[in-house]
Amino acid sequence: MTDFERIEQEALLEVLQAAKSYEEAALHNTEKVMQAFRKHMVSDFYLKPTTGYAYSDVGREKLDAIYADIFKTEAALVRSQFVSGTHALAVALLGVLRPGDEMVAATGAPYDTMQTIIGVPVKTPGSLADMGILYKEVPMVGAHVDLEAIKAALTSKTKLVHIQRSCGYSSVRKTLTVEEIGTICSMVKEINPQIICFVDNCYGEFIEKQEPTEVGADLMAGSLIKNLGGGLAPTGGYIVGREDLVELASYRLTAPGLGGEMGATLGDTAREFYQGLFLAPHVVLQAVKTAIFAAAVFSRLGYQVTPLIKDTRSDIIQAIRLETKERLCNFCVAIQSNSPVDAHVAPVPAQIPGYQDEIIMAAGTFVQGASIELSADGPCREPYNVYFQGGLTFEHGRIAIMSAAKMVGELNSK
Repeated sequence: MTDFERIEQEALLEVLQAAKSYEEAALHNTEKVMQAFRKHMVSDFYLKPTTGYAYSDVGREKLDAIYADIFKTEAALVRSQFVSGTHALAVALLGVLRPGDEMVAATGAPYDTMQTIIGVPVKTPGSLADMGILYKEVPMVGAHVDLEAIKAALTSKTKLVHIQRSCGYSSVRKTLTVEEIGTICSMVKEINPQIICFVDNCYGEFIEKQEPTEVGADLMAGSLIKNLGGGLAPTGGYIVGREDLVELASYRLTAPGLGGEMGATLGDTAREFYQGLFLAPHVVLQAVKTAIFAAAVFSRLGYQVTPLIKDTRSDIIQAIRLETKERLCNFCVAIQSNSPVDAHVAPVPAQIPGYQDEIIMAAGTFVQGASIELSADGPCREPYNVYFQGGLTFEHGRIAIMSAAKMVGELNSK
């Protein structure tokens, strides 16, 4: 048996042990989805396309109601018109904030594309800063939120507290659990119940049995080409939360007075949204198992991994500290070459709108850029972390990770 074969077998045993709690969550969340489908009597009629203004699109309305039930919220806005998770987040923030309001980031500097929405460090045209919305950032202390500093940052002008669940491109902070998000929300509400607790939930859906909206979050948004799309949604995003806040967001998505009453569901999108949601708990489990496998393999190769194999996970992302640009690029090349689409293409670093540094992305996916499918990316800056996520099947993830391990391992031995 070669060293790589031994590492693979040991990693598989680690996955078998570590995945048990996530299998329980997948079962729980599958039952939650099925209950919502039964309650709203999903039928073939809901899966049909609509055109034009799409008034009285029953399939669209029922899907909103299903999302609201799953997330235990008053309302939901699930639309193909959201071009990305970043777009859904921007619509939510620009919908509820007004000039002179203050937003406090409770989890430190958000990831690159969120910085362009906020308008920091560069005041982007159309950003929150450009609209006269005040902004404060409370750095995390190592991997943890600083509750006392958040408390001190809140003022009479504070309208919204932003909580980023996932670690983003940080090499220090960790992903927050739902319990930790609940602690932040409780503390904020004790000081001022009117402050909106807003959660960026990208990459976090269906990892745990509960969602942030069940522990105090007033508003939450994310992407459908991540967890909730189940690998089938071709585009889209969602916003869930208090009815008044979701309505304000809907006016930003379409137009004041129109809100969520319009928006055609073209082509086969309705079926893909419904079926993707049905499959999502299982697909998320595949992605989590792939991430655990990646952590087990690369920790054995001597690389620093976050989270560790036995850490409690609250998203699908696995960070691996590769330490050099060459290793980062080679990892991404290996993932791309083991993808079902565009396997013949070699990714290279490039400057992409919304990011501060050159970034390399590997995503040979059926849906362009869908990070619930097997993908990897990372900014070309120290410590050259690669952020690996997704995997519609664990078998595919296993093959791709072992290929990346051999490529980076061979490079490391030179």
